[in-house]
Amino acid sequence: MARLARLTRWYGAGPMHLLVLLASLALTGYAVERLVADRPLAVAIWFVGAAVAHDLILLPLYSLADLSARAVLRHRRERAAAVEWINYLRVPAFLSGLLLLVWFPLILDLSEPYPGATGLSADVYLGRWLAITGVLFGAAAVGLALRLRAARRTGRRDPR
Repeated sequence: MARLARLTRWYGAGPMHLLVLLASLALTGYAVERLVADRPLAVAIWFVGAAVAHDLILLPLYSLADLSARAVLRHRRERAAAVEWINYLRVPAFLSGLLLLVWFPLILDLSEPYPGATGLSADVYLGRWLAITGVLFGAAAVGLALRLRAARRTGRRDPR
């Protein structure tokens, strides 16, 4: 039992956390080994391109979007909401953007081989992505409304 307590104190989490972390690292290592063995140059180009695209294009864009969203209510500090609202905007925007990033060839109808390879139409993806985005923002709005209602009932600023 003393060894377990020493491991937890040294590692900072329980042994199950360490086991899951090691298993995920082993799975990631296996996937990387399989990818690099088949197409090492393509993987290197993709990795460098993803890092450059994120750091030079995406990071400034979503930082600007976050600053703009915060600036909307910055001048109303005295009448600000009783609940921190920014995460109710960030989470659905992030998930919607991630879906767009992953599926943009189909959403924007740029995928030429898709209908020929599958026999399915790619026309439905834009509508479905917009519907999912609407549901995400709607669920976030309902969550924020419930949090604001709970804050008004308890009279506190942030009921956590």
